[in-house]
Amino acid sequence: MIHVGILRHAGSRYLWWGLGTIAVSSVLFATQSGVQPPNGGTWQGYVLGTAGALLIVWLAMLGVRKRRYRSTVGTVQGWTSAHVYLGSALLVVATLHSAAQVGWNVHTLAYVLMCAVIFSGFYGIFTYINYPHLLSSNRAGLSRAELFAELYELDKRGRELGANAPHDVNVATTSSIERTAIGGGLIAQLFGRDRSQFIQSSGETGSAGPAGNRDQQAVIDFIAERIPRTNKISEAELLQELLAVFCRRQAILRRIARDIRLQGWLQVWLFIHIPLSIALLFALVIHIVTTFIYW
Repeated sequence: MIHVGILRHAGSRYLWWGLGTIAVSSVLFATQSGVQPPNGGTWQGYVLGTAGALLIVWLAMLGVRKRRYRSTVGTVQGWTSAHVYLGSALLVVATLHSAAQVGWNVHTLAYVLMCAVIFSGFYGIFTYINYPHLLSSNRAGLSRAELFAELYELDKRGRELGANAPHDVNVATTSSIERTAIGGGLIAQLFGRDRSQFIQSSGETGSAGPAGNRDQQAVIDFIAERIPRTNKISEAELLQELLAVFCRRQAILRRIARDIRLQGWLQVWLFIHIPLSIALLFALVIHIVTTFIYW
């Protein structure tokens, strides 16, 4: 599994590298003494700052390494493992460099951006540990294409049965198939919003209009309510089969919607992590330049 390979790569070698980096940085920070309190302006502070800056630049190189397929400078798995552990150690190194002194300036901006990048990375680790298993369990051994293929067959069968059902049932089932909402925008995908509808006829007036059909439950209830009201055995059997088709269709749609949602959460952190990383690099350059200007 991908997360086991990353976190346990080479016997968790880079975990020890990260812990060693934290230990050395802590000792270096503790050596600051004298009239001036610990801060980024002491020689220890500059050493810690230099180490932190080099770590940030190296961590940003992971994206480059992933795209150099012929590179022999370590494996992508090894780089990613080091990225996780040394990126975590960076949080301590940078905090010791600044001595936790913050203010309304570019230096604090660089620190805040760094924290945002690191914590978004933590979320990325969480998703890659948990979501692949959830995706596999949800699909039950099927691919998304196979789920859609089964949905297509159920829709086809639902239309065939609906064509032989009473007019209002046919309208309801056909419209529910046509107005099923799958996926949608980013928010709809991430939070599973379902704006599905169907055309429901009123028993008293005969009028028809769109009604909400979230999770396909409304149309299922509509079919189920019609079964005990029919006087024909053949019609009752047809409605029973139609109900079974739409119940199975509901189950497949649930799996597809959850698959889309999990896949979205698995990928969305990259749309935060990467832009924040680029912003951090710019802020880091400004931080270094202004530090040497006012040194």
